[in-house]
Amino acid sequence: MTLLKSVSGLAVGCALALVSLNSAARSQSFSDRPIRMIVAVVPGGATDVTARIIANKLSDSLKTSVIVENKPGGFFEPAYREIANAPPDGHTLFMISAAIVVAQPSRKDYPFDVRKMTAVSEVSSGPFILTARKTLNVKSVAEFVDYGKKNPGKLTFGSGGGAGSSLSLAAELLRLKVGISIVNVPYKGAANALNDLLGNSIDAMFDALPVEVGQVKSGNVIGLAVTGAQRSKALPDVPTMMESGFKDYEIYNYFGLLAPPNTPKAIVKALSDATAKAVASPDVAELFEKQGMTPVGSDPETFAKMLAEDLQRWTQVIKDAGITPQ
Repeated sequence: MTLLKSVSGLAVGCALALVSLNSAARSQSFSDRPIRMIVAVVPGGATDVTARIIANKLSDSLKTSVIVENKPGGFFEPAYREIANAPPDGHTLFMISAAIVVAQPSRKDYPFDVRKMTAVSEVSSGPFILTARKTLNVKSVAEFVDYGKKNPGKLTFGSGGGAGSSLSLAAELLRLKVGISIVNVPYKGAANALNDLLGNSIDAMFDALPVEVGQVKSGNVIGLAVTGAQRSKALPDVPTMMESGFKDYEIYNYFGLLAPPNTPKAIVKALSDATAKAVASPDVAELFEKQGMTPVGSDPETFAKMLAEDLQRWTQVIKDAGITPQ
């Protein structure tokens, strides 16, 4: 009787193990239903462009549809809420940029903490670029600053992501360093700001390179400087901010994927491996490089550490700049 019970118990245990393994396999294959990739800004901006590039590749490697959903809103909260409350099953992802991290120390009592989300992988990184409307008739940062000093309070900056975003802070740091008076015009996304820059409704903006490279090359806007330590291969004629006289002005943008809190490690690894494979594919790597971005594809632990360090850095920048969280 004892033997029969032992055999019966072993059979039940094996059956449960098989169910668990099959469930894990299904979770990691992601083939049972589509994956939603949430983007916190309107279509057309650099985050949206990056998300759609990666979504296509992930669809192939994970053998399921990866659908990009745009959920713009104040300080990225609608998108953040979506990922924070989603089931931790790998079927909801959040494509973020550095602006997501900056939003946290820029707001009092911000309801979300990037460190509590599950880091999946950094996708790509690269500098921002300062561009001006072509009718402003300036060809360098020095001329741009001179214009601002001669026209106090008239220089308008478009801030994709709104006041307190990384693009907004980039403009504020420039203002603090050169002592010019500017008007920061908030937008839900950088794409909206760019449309107004092209329409000569605003004077300038900081933006991510992917959507600006083509505009600069076509002569639709003036590329004044990039914020990296070196010139971008995509725009070799555009100097860096440091070459333009700002020795400690170095800011990088990045894009990456988050999953809901407490997503199991096996699922995170499957997503991270698929992302690394996607950004390493020759066509994606070439596309990123043409846009002035460097493909990354980091592991979850490295990305989580980077996010925590970047949050600490921007918190200090905001404090040093004397910017009061709203």
